[in-house]
Amino acid sequence: MSRTAKSFIAPAVLAGTLAACSAQTPPVENATPPTAAMEPSCGADQLGGYIGRKASDDVIAAITASRGDKPVRVLQPDSMVTMDYRPDRLNIDVDAKGIITGLRCT
Repeated sequence: MSRTAKSFIAPAVLAGTLAACSAQTPPVENATPPTAAMEPSCGADQLGGYIGRKASDDVIAAITASRGDKPVRVLQPDSMVTMDYRPDRLNIDVDAKGIITGLRCT
């Protein structure tokens, strides 16, 4: 093999090797959105009728009963709370007058 032929073969082999290494996996076109399991699932969106009501023992008991065995916690102003994330836990936010101001999952 002549010297000229060798000088063309080496770059061609190198280019082919580099092209094979740089091949990328094409993106998935029909990617599915995150599953519902990743979204909050405490049912706060279904209990909006309680917002603005007095957080009496009866009202809290009714909310708790509607939840079955899922956790519920009442958060009053200046309440100390843990920062752990539990998407099935319902937090009932209560203001200083004892009125339910919000319901949220965490």
